[in-house]
Amino acid sequence: MPPRRPRRLRRLLKPLLKIGLVTAVLWMLVALGYYVWALRFDLGAIHDMDERSVVYDFRGEPYSRLAGENRVVLPFDRVSNHFVNAIISREDTRFYQHHGVDPIGVARAVVRNLFLGGFREGASTITQQLARNSFPLGGKNLHRKLIEAALAFRIETELTKEDILEAYMNRIYFGSGTYGVEAASQIYFGHPASRLSLPEAATLAGLVRSPNRFSPLNNPRGAARERDTVLGRMRAIGLITLDQMNAALAEPLSTAEKSKTSHEENWAMDAILRDLEMVLDPGQLDGGGLKIYTTIDGALQRAAEESVARRLREIEAQPGYPHKPAGAFDAQVLDGEKSAPYLQGAAVAMDNATGGIRAIVGGRDHARSKFHRALLGRRQIGSTVKPFVYAEAFQRGLRPDEPVDDRRIGPGDIPVKFGTYNPANSDGTYRGMLAAGEGLVESRNTMTVRVGLRAGLDNVADAIIRAGLASDPPRYPALCLGAFETNLKDLTAAYTVFATGGTRLQPYLIERVTDSAGHILYKATHGRLPVFRAPAVRQTVALLEDVVERGTGARARDLGLRGRAAGKTGTTNNFVDAWFLGFDPRLTCGVWVGFDQPRTIRPAGYGATLALPIWVDIIQAGKSK
Repeated sequence: MPPRRPRRLRRLLKPLLKIGLVTAVLWMLVALGYYVWALRFDLGAIHDMDERSVVYDFRGEPYSRLAGENRVVLPFDRVSNHFVNAIISREDTRFYQHHGVDPIGVARAVVRNLFLGGFREGASTITQQLARNSFPLGGKNLHRKLIEAALAFRIETELTKEDILEAYMNRIYFGSGTYGVEAASQIYFGHPASRLSLPEAATLAGLVRSPNRFSPLNNPRGAARERDTVLGRMRAIGLITLDQMNAALAEPLSTAEKSKTSHEENWAMDAILRDLEMVLDPGQLDGGGLKIYTTIDGALQRAAEESVARRLREIEAQPGYPHKPAGAFDAQVLDGEKSAPYLQGAAVAMDNATGGIRAIVGGRDHARSKFHRALLGRRQIGSTVKPFVYAEAFQRGLRPDEPVDDRRIGPGDIPVKFGTYNPANSDGTYRGMLAAGEGLVESRNTMTVRVGLRAGLDNVADAIIRAGLASDPPRYPALCLGAFETNLKDLTAAYTVFATGGTRLQPYLIERVTDSAGHILYKATHGRLPVFRAPAVRQTVALLEDVVERGTGARARDLGLRGRAAGKTGTTNNFVDAWFLGFDPRLTCGVWVGFDQPRTIRPAGYGATLALPIWVDIIQAGKSK
């Protein structure tokens, strides 16, 4: 009997071979289709690299560049061979053997991922990474991987291996806003990429997969660990000897002193960078080539910074000033959130038409202390809250000429549920019955509490919430005297309510952001929120103008204020914080003076004495723009 097994095997294999053949043909057609698609890309874009992202002022003139962004394009032969070997060891050990896609690397990654579970290891070659970084190919999906592979194959066909490495090394992001091996070598080690030593080259190669996480400036231990991993790979594939590896491993990780990385390093740029991190997707900022249009007025910014520094020096020079001046401390640079031991100040100026921030100052000396007090410093706002109390009362029927008692608060004046509350007037006097408006002009505490009680503490608290001063303010009588905390930016934005006739403007610094092709990545919305009705605001503004003319801010004219303006002083208990908030037809400006660790600034350290001079300087500087 003839054997039947071969015939059965042939019958089984025949359809499988057909399926395999059809599948192979289909994949060949897919590959051909993607290669034809890849032919549509202009490979010249591989060498077209944006070196920096430009920041523009509110007039559209260049103002600065993003801090630390830098790229210097180098030819292949001006890069240390140590780095060439290190990056190949780290990213693509078979770079010189494959033609864009490494089948062995793909198979190895598939096997390891199957055994380890999930997606633990990728298989992208240096050429695939270059394709992905040079062209917009979409998200992480099969289509992206296929077009990436086709492009890599075409790149390998049309460019030499050295051309590919040159473009790749110039495109890599190395953290700290630095692009390309030359800029990275300069910022981290203080010398050109041609002079990179073996351990330095391995350190830079170790940054590529997670540059911010393993920056030798921020995480030297992590950077050293990644360096050692690269050195091990270089030894494993025979690019260095055992003695070279051991010598490099024994060398301590050392970096150059951190250098200035921006044309403008100031409070405005700090705030702009904070906002960019919120309005852009991760990775967009790192790519460079952006055009960032801001609301900053460069001349006003400089005037505001100069005024804060100069006026604080004048305060320290006054007779009887009880603290060491800033000059008595050494020039130590205070990092991050660390407080300064000497007198500080902050200022914010906003455009009344749009809400755009024209100037923002977070302290007296950005080079010594980078804690941004205008954004991050939260302090009690004292009497600067009073216009909101009066506006709410006017909205509910109180007239500015209606009598209100200025005597000490006694039994029966405060609801029992609030217990005993008996605030004093700052000058220690009590004048009996006065027109309600005088309570705001002269900043009378007892009158303000009575006005707030008449308006209703819940209503006052709701108005404060609408104005953006606090999300959950205390609903007891001390609310009317500013016994809650906020930051200067939010307080200044709240005062735009009075400059606009009742609407709070959303403060913003970024007008729009476009990429190198002109596509809009972000555009400001110019938010506006109604807070008070116009009649109540007009009554309040008339009184705030009186504050500047004859009230607690009357010395503004002696300080050089010209033209129409309105505002309010603010002083917290024991003269710990000094404020002035106000506006003219163009700008709304807020100023704070105090210590990072709250303490009495000086006896009789009122807002009119300490903060008002800075406010006048900024308002007057704004008039000349």
